[in-house]
Amino acid sequence: MNKKVSCLLAVIIVFAACKQAAVINKKDPLASGRGFIESSLRGNYDEAQNYILPDSVNLQYFEGLKEFNNKQNDSVKEGYKNANILIDSTQNLSDSVTIITYSNTFKNIPSKLKMVKKNDEWLVDFKYTFNGGL
Repeated sequence: MNKKVSCLLAVIIVFAACKQAAVINKKDPLASGRGFIESSLRGNYDEAQNYILPDSVNLQYFEGLKEFNNKQNDSVKEGYKNANILIDSTQNLSDSVTIITYSNTFKNIPSKLKMVKKNDEWLVDFKYTFNGGL
């Protein structure tokens, strides 16, 4: 009986640990882009920031996004949290640049993310998104 209880407790602990530890995959542009979009929709900005190309302009845009979303009313925030990601297309412009066109089921407005590969990680370059694809 003690072995069964011990095994059950071990399984519960493993599942709890796995649920708490968010896996951040930045080795693939689509996985990284989806990770960023999902964590942003859920309001998990600490996780979302892990996907941002760390330069001053990108971080400034990211802070603006956080402020804008934090000012939304609770029903809008809940709508985003419950939304699904809809990937429309991906364009591989080079071996280090991919454009993801996506929307979410809450607002259903097409948006684009530029993913750039830096130090073998795919990161979001907001300058493309906020400067009209320049």
